[in-house]
Amino acid sequence: MDRKECDLSLDDLLKFEGVMAAGIFSPDGKLVDYKAKTDMPKEMAEMTAKFCGAVNIMFNALASAYTELYKMKWIPQHYWVYSGGEWTVIISGTRGVFVESAKADFDKILKGVAVCFTPLSKPG
Repeated sequence: MDRKECDLSLDDLLKFEGVMAAGIFSPDGKLVDYKAKTDMPKEMAEMTAKFCGAVNIMFNALASAYTELYKMKWIPQHYWVYSGGEWTVIISGTRGVFVESAKADFDKILKGVAVCFTPLSKPG
């Protein structure tokens, strides 16, 4: 990712309502650090880091192709979100959060992490 890395600490990320775990992983998907409000096992955090690294690589390839082939500006990647069942994950760069969907205020989480994760602005 060709942009400034998020500098919120894991403790800062865990302060958002509904965020149950926060982690940092390397670009190739190795777990660097994680903290959780629950008893998330390290093995789950390691598996998640591998998954997030792989998804980042896939999205970077897709974005690069769209940018090159169709002259649409899709890079740099800012963040991605997956939500299913009772859980949501928000990933930006090499940091991410696990969110218990029913307990979350997504407006606050997305606005809060966007300050760190992405230079979001509305088209003018």
